[in-house]
Amino acid sequence: MSGPLTTRRAVLHAGAIAATLTGAAWGAGSLYTGTRAVSGADGASRPVRIGYLPISDAAPLLVAHANGYYEDAGVAVARPVLFRSWSSLSEAFVAGKVEAIHMLMPMALYMRYELQADVRITAWNHTNGSSLTVHPEITDLAGLAGRTVAIPAWWSIHNVVVQKMLRAEGLTPVMRESPSTSARTVALVPMAPSDMLPALNNGVIGGYVVADPFNAAAEAKHVGTIHRFLGDVWRDHACCVTMLRGELLRDRPEQAAGFMDALVRAQAWARTNRPETAAVLASGYLPQPKPVIQRALTYTAAAHADALHHPDWHGESLDFRPYPYPSFTQELVRAMQDTVVDAPAGFLTGLDPATAHRELVDDALVTRSIARAGGWGAFGMHGTTRTEEIQA
Repeated sequence: MSGPLTTRRAVLHAGAIAATLTGAAWGAGSLYTGTRAVSGADGASRPVRIGYLPISDAAPLLVAHANGYYEDAGVAVARPVLFRSWSSLSEAFVAGKVEAIHMLMPMALYMRYELQADVRITAWNHTNGSSLTVHPEITDLAGLAGRTVAIPAWWSIHNVVVQKMLRAEGLTPVMRESPSTSARTVALVPMAPSDMLPALNNGVIGGYVVADPFNAAAEAKHVGTIHRFLGDVWRDHACCVTMLRGELLRDRPEQAAGFMDALVRAQAWARTNRPETAAVLASGYLPQPKPVIQRALTYTAAAHADALHHPDWHGESLDFRPYPYPSFTQELVRAMQDTVVDAPAGFLTGLDPATAHRELVDDALVTRSIARAGGWGAFGMHGTTRTEEIQA
C-alpha cells in the first residue's frame, strides 16, 4: 500500500524531529544542575532531585511533591524537572544530574547491564496506563500491515507488547525497511511521545503505542482511536518503575527511606482520588489540559469495550501497585530476548531472569512503606508472589 501513511521520507523526518527534541530536552534537564541546596559534608541535607516525562505514569512522584508528602516524611526534594524524551531523562540519571526517576523497566535493565550504571529499581511506579492508538481508518490490527507504528523507545514495554500483538495477528515487525502490505510487515520507529499525535494526524504513521494522556488526547481531538489497552494484553504489567541512584541508597539511607514512604503514600492516594490527581497533574506538572488527563485516569470498560478482550482484567485502568514482583522481571527478561530492536542487545545474551531481578531490584524499602501505607490490600495486592497472565 502506498500513500501518506507509508511515506518513508515522512517517517525519517519524524525520526529527525524526535532526535531534535532529545537535544532540547537535555538542555532543559541541564537547568536542573543549578538547583542544589547548601549541603553538609555527607550530602544528607541536599534535596533529592527528580526527573520525569510529561505523562500520567509520573503521577506518584508528582503527587508526592504537590501534596507535601516528601516534607511529611522529612525529605528535602527539589521541584521535579520535566524532560521531553526517555533518552534525555536516562542520560541525566546516569550522569547524576537527577537521582530519582520513573523509567521504562526494559530501559532499566539496559542501564544496569549494558551501561553498567549504579542504579536500582526500588518500586513499581504504576501498572498499565498505555494503549495502542491507531488512525481512525484502521479498524483491526491487520490494517497495520504496510504501515508504520511509533514506539517511545526500543527498550520499552510498549515495544515488547506491541510485537507480541503483531505476531499473534500474523504480522512481522521490521525496523530498517519500508513496511509492506503484501509481506504483512509493520515498521516500528522510536518517536518522542509529544511527536506521536501530530504524526498520526498528518498521516506519517498508522498508529502509536505509548503512555497516556497521549492516547486520551488522540480520542479527544478525534485524531485516533484506542485499539487495545496494553493492560489487556499483559495483565497489570509494570510500565514505569521507580529508580534511585545507588549512591542515594548507600550514602543517604534515611532520605531514601523517607522518599519511598512518600511515593507509596502518593500511590495509595492517587488510586482512590483520580479526579483530584488529574487536577494536581494539570496544575503545572503536565502540559496537557485537565480534561484530557482526567479522561486518561478514568477510562471505563463500558466506554472502551472494543479495546478490551478481557474486561475483568481492567486493563483500561492506570493503577498504582508499588511492589516489584520477581515473576514480572523474569518474564520481561525472557520477552526482551525475543523482541526485535535496533539497539544494543548483547547484554541479554545469557542473562538469567532470576539473577537479573536479584541484582537490579531492591524491594526492602517499598515493602516497609507498603506496610506503613495500609498494607497489601490498600493497593489491591495479596503478597509478594503472583502469576503473569499474557494473552496477545
